[in-house]
Amino acid sequence: MILIYTTFPNKKTTEKLIKKILKLRLATCINYWPIESQYLWNKKIERAQELILIIKTINKNYQKIEKIIKDEHPYETPTILSWPVAKVEKKYLKWLQNEIK
Repeated sequence: MILIYTTFPNKKTTEKLIKKILKLRLATCINYWPIESQYLWNKKIERAQELILIIKTINKNYQKIEKIIKDEHPYETPTILSWPVAKVEKKYLKWLQNEIK
C-alpha cells in the first residue's frame, strides 16, 4: 500500500480527478481538505488556497495516477508525492486489495 499526496486549486478540479481515479478503480479512498499554502514560485513568495488530497492505493497504480494528476492539473508543476505505508491493519488492507485493480 502507498499514499499519494497532491494539491489542487479548487473543488471542481478536485472532484473531477477523484471521480476519474475511483471509476478506474485505481484507489479505494481519497481524502481531501482545504489548506492555505505559501510557497516559492519564480523566486517570489506566493500564497494560495488549495485542497490537499491523500490517495490510498497500491504501488503498481502509481504511474497511472501520476499521469491522471498531470493530465487534469491546471498547475505547470503540480505536487505529486508518494510514500509506502509501513503497517496496515489486515482487514483494511484486504478491503483495499479487493476493491482496486
